[in-house]
Amino acid sequence: MNNFDPFIEEWIAYAKNPRYSLVEKCLKLAQTLEFPSLVLTEYIQKLDSMGKGLQASISDVKNPTYLVSMLNEYMFETLGFEGNSDDYYNPRNNFLNTVIDTKKGIPITLSIIYIYLGRYIGLDLRPVGFPGHFLVKYSEEMILDPFNRGALLDIEDLEAILGNIYGDGVQFNPEYLNEIEDEKILIRIARNLKNSYMQSFNYKSAMHCINMVLGLTADEPEEIRDRGIVQSRLLQNDLALRSLERYLELAPEADDVDYVLELIRNIKEKSSR
Repeated sequence: MNNFDPFIEEWIAYAKNPRYSLVEKCLKLAQTLEFPSLVLTEYIQKLDSMGKGLQASISDVKNPTYLVSMLNEYMFETLGFEGNSDDYYNPRNNFLNTVIDTKKGIPITLSIIYIYLGRYIGLDLRPVGFPGHFLVKYSEEMILDPFNRGALLDIEDLEAILGNIYGDGVQFNPEYLNEIEDEKILIRIARNLKNSYMQSFNYKSAMHCINMVLGLTADEPEEIRDRGIVQSRLLQNDLALRSLERYLELAPEADDVDYVLELIRNIKEKSSR
C-alpha cells in the first residue's frame, strides 16, 4: 500500500539511528533521492575543514556576541554562503551537498551548516523551527537568521517574517522559538522536496518523500492525503482510495474534506468504466 522501496526503508532506519548526526542524515537523504554516488564522508570532511578554518581565525575571547560575529564573517564573507533568493524553490536548495558546493541555500539548510560550524568555536547553537522560515538561537536571547547573513532578530522582525509569509492571520507565539528535534527537521526537508516534486509532476520522487515522512511519523493526515493524491496520479486507484479514506478517518473535520470526497468520487467513476 505504501509504495515503499528498500532505499527509502534504509534511509528511515538511518534517520532513526542516534549514532548518526543531523548532517549525516541530511546527506543520506540527498544520496537516497537524487545523488546515488554521493560519498557522505567527503562532505563531512568539507564541513570539518571549514570548521577548522573558523577555529583558527578566532582569538581566545569567549564572548558569545563576538563569536557569533566571527561566525557570520567567516561563513558569509570568507566562505561566501548566501540565501538563494533568486531560485528559492529549486529543490536542490534542500540537499546539503548542493548547498555546500554552490554556497547557496534556503533557511533550513544554511541553518544546519551554521550550527555545525558554530560548534567549532564553542557556540551551542540550537535549531528553531519557526513557521515558514527556519532560524537558529543561542540560549534564549539571541535569535539568528542564517538566510540573512546571521542577522540578529527581535520580536518585530519575527512578526514581519510571519506577516510576509502568512499575511496578518498569524500572530507571533513564543513557542515558535522552541528548539526543533532532528526528526522534525528531516520531515520539514522531505516536505519541502515533496512540494517541489509535485509541482514539477515528478510523482515518483514525491511518493518517496511522503514515505520518508510517514516512516518517521506514522498516520500523519496531511501525508496520507498527499499519498492518496499522488497514487491517483500514478493511476494506482485502489491504493489511492484506501489512502484518501484513511485521511477522512483521521481528519473528519479538515477544511478540504469536500475536495477529498470529490476526488474519491472521481476515482471510483474512472475505476468503474
